[in-house]
Amino acid sequence: MSGAMTTTTNAPQPSTEAPRKPRFPYWKQDFTASLVVFLVALPLCVGVAVASGVPAELGLVTGIVGGLVTGLLPGSSLQVSGPAAGLTVLVFEAVREFGLPVLGVIVLITGLLQLVMGALKLGRYFRAISVSVVEGMLAGIGLVLIAGQLYSAAGLEAPASGLDKIFGLPGAVVDAVGSTTALASLAVAAGTIAVMVFWKKLPKAAQTVPGALAAVGLATVVTLVFSLPVATVEVQGLLASIQPPGLEAFGELADVALLGTILAFLLIASAESLFSAAAVDRLHDGPRTEYDKELMAQGAGNTVSGVLGALPMTAVIVRSSANVAAGARTKASRVLHGVWLLLFAALLPSVLAYIPLPALAGILVHAGYKLIPFKGVASLWRSHRGEALILIVTAVAIVAVNMFEGVLIGLALSVVKTAWDASHIKLEIIDKGAGPIQAYLSGNATFLKLPKILDSLEALPQDRPIELHLGGVHHLDHACRTALENWAARHSAPDTEPVKVNEPTEDPAPATTSAVSAGDAVDAGDAEPAKQPVRAEKR
Repeated sequence: MSGAMTTTTNAPQPSTEAPRKPRFPYWKQDFTASLVVFLVALPLCVGVAVASGVPAELGLVTGIVGGLVTGLLPGSSLQVSGPAAGLTVLVFEAVREFGLPVLGVIVLITGLLQLVMGALKLGRYFRAISVSVVEGMLAGIGLVLIAGQLYSAAGLEAPASGLDKIFGLPGAVVDAVGSTTALASLAVAAGTIAVMVFWKKLPKAAQTVPGALAAVGLATVVTLVFSLPVATVEVQGLLASIQPPGLEAFGELADVALLGTILAFLLIASAESLFSAAAVDRLHDGPRTEYDKELMAQGAGNTVSGVLGALPMTAVIVRSSANVAAGARTKASRVLHGVWLLLFAALLPSVLAYIPLPALAGILVHAGYKLIPFKGVASLWRSHRGEALILIVTAVAIVAVNMFEGVLIGLALSVVKTAWDASHIKLEIIDKGAGPIQAYLSGNATFLKLPKILDSLEALPQDRPIELHLGGVHHLDHACRTALENWAARHSAPDTEPVKVNEPTEDPAPATTSAVSAGDAVDAGDAEPAKQPVRAEKR
């Protein structure tokens, strides 16, 4: 009997399964970056809170929420949120007018509205806000912040309004010169600013410690060693400072002025966060920001901050750029920075009591200076004078009136300029005596401008050759095109060469407006574009 013989072998077969990726492949980079961001955020959280007229611990609470709540949610992978200098003036005005208990209501409602707007896919539309208005807003905030903190640097109480702050500075200087305590405070503040300015000139190894932290640390040591007579941060304790808004605080919502303040918070916090997201996207080559999700993440953070009675939050370009520069790859870095803030607030709150207030004032004077786009204004004035005027008027209005009305004035001017640009037409005639007359039409040619256009063209001599150039026309409606064709056909005398019309080389673009995307916004912080974009991972 014959049959096929089979053999078996126990030799190992090559695996066809792909190797499993580690669950946290970038934990080292994110861990290191989280420590850097924590060191950057710590003095800023405290400084913004003190300048806003609230307990220092509330700044830490907002920073913690920004890390643990907003940091966990999708939107922008590497953007870091927390209390921002850009909202300091608005928060101070709100606390002064409505009281600290109502601040939680303002922040809570702002957060809920951000959640609704994100759910309705409205986040992307904040990118269409005129950059001139945003920069003017930040410049106005910077001016008021600098003026107010100069009083704090001298240990003096600042006046309420922006104009009073500025015009009262000469008198404050006179008062400070005659006071040993004020001079000591000014010396601490000036030293803090000097350290922050010159810190960037040190070797890269020294810059591992953030400039703001180094400045506050040195100011604290000097104050303790020389027993300088300067005020320090008052410490209440983390739990004692958290005061959720009560029902009576919600009763203030019947006040129209409070509703206007909420609208200002909503507009400024949302715009600043989304503009910051666009700036951070330019620093790395990872996933781009999903603006609606980022707006919802900001809304969730502000809702929690409002429930805790803390400060409002926005995305902060200084912390975000530090996060990218430190090598962060996922959102784990910003979450961990919130953990470190929580541990500090829980275990070492007494350290805050040693920090001199003039040092925090110095940090905020430096931050206010960074908010003012000095070079940008000069460049804008040379290229787009109308936009530069919007920026300047917005900034001046914020200083002279208040934040909310100043921003409204800027937005109104932006709309007026957009309407002007949409209907503006320019006809330039060049006649060198010999050769054809050159007529250059530019702008937006609509039927509304036909009388002006035709009056100018019909005034040209009929016995000379004419060339009409339409290359600068952004929009040419049917009525205008027909009228120009009719004029060209009948204008020239019988023995004269007919009018030559040079059409645009390609289809006219839609009418331009003063609104530009957030990606073109100028950063209002210490962020510098990375020479080599960092690769971010979406996790």
